[in-house]
Amino acid sequence: MKNIFFVFTALLFISFSSKAQSFADYDDVVKIKTSAICKMCKKRIERDLSLTKGVEKAELNLDDKVVTVAYNAKKTDPKAIKNAISKIGYDADDVVADQKSHDRLPDCCQKTAVPHED
Repeated sequence: MKNIFFVFTALLFISFSSKAQSFADYDDVVKIKTSAICKMCKKRIERDLSLTKGVEKAELNLDDKVVTVAYNAKKTDPKAIKNAISKIGYDADDVVADQKSHDRLPDCCQKTAVPHED
């Protein structure tokens, strides 16, 4: 019984420590200014970028609207990441949001919306 508890505890610790990896641990990191507004935007951008080829971690800071992305340079580059953000419906630095994707965003997440809290 003690062995099972020990193995379970070790696995739990490993799973939490792997998710807590900071951006300093990655070789390739880019910061991109977005047009995100709220927590729904944050969730959408982080989720969709995590599904993008080569993206290892994405985290959006709503205070400055900057998404920090760790990526594998053998699989993607900052230009492709900016295009992915645009296809989600948000501006990414100098890349304007894809209009059709932007129009599909909830009204509260569109560029003309007033910043709000959820």
